[in-house]
Amino acid sequence: MLAELLPHRTSANMLRKRLSALMKFAMRIGMAGTNPVVVTRPFNVIGGGFHSWTEEEIAAYERRHAVGTVARLAFDLMIWTGQRGGDACKMGPVSIRDTRLELTQEKTQVFVSLPIMPGLTESILATPTVGAIFVVTEFGKQFSVKGFGNKFRQWCDEAGLPNCSAHGLRKAAARRFAEAGCSNQEIKAWTGHTTDSEVARYTAAADQRTLSDTAADKLLANLAERLAKDAAKALKTGENK
Repeated sequence: MLAELLPHRTSANMLRKRLSALMKFAMRIGMAGTNPVVVTRPFNVIGGGFHSWTEEEIAAYERRHAVGTVARLAFDLMIWTGQRGGDACKMGPVSIRDTRLELTQEKTQVFVSLPIMPGLTESILATPTVGAIFVVTEFGKQFSVKGFGNKFRQWCDEAGLPNCSAHGLRKAAARRFAEAGCSNQEIKAWTGHTTDSEVARYTAAADQRTLSDTAADKLLANLAERLAKDAAKALKTGENK
């Protein structure tokens, strides 16, 4: 079963993890005597898992799929929220509360309440919706998680992006926050991650030049503030003399 997913090693490793959990449960309730998954090893993944979209790849997708199409709305629901594809395909008008998008993540049961960004607002308003779900099949039905992943794979291929995926878009959203100088706590408030190590893994593709520039701006601002305080202190001391 794992080999059938190759060359997608990350997907194979995710399946292995879920199969192991399933077999442990089966043993616990007496339906299995052993866990055959323990004799296997995860595939070595080079490069940190799912590819994180670059800005050039994001622009290429946007050029191919215009605002107002279902393909673009699916994309915008992920890049502007940082959520998983499995959560994005369940979002709809009922997810909006007082100009915020709110959901409980299916995988972790973490609740997030997010401001709706202008780019997402434009996409939602421009795309006809059917019922309670934003992104539906051509027959007006809700996508299954697997079906959504397959359809998004098709949309990426149409844009000439064979290395890009829905989960990689979640990484790109986290990268954008990191490049904007957001703290780990701020990023976690969007993505729903609970540990700094998870955030570090998702923001590994953050542009080093952008981050160093952001750090330089913060350093200069701090030095300027210190100099201003020292000057004010010296002036006050001189006046007292």
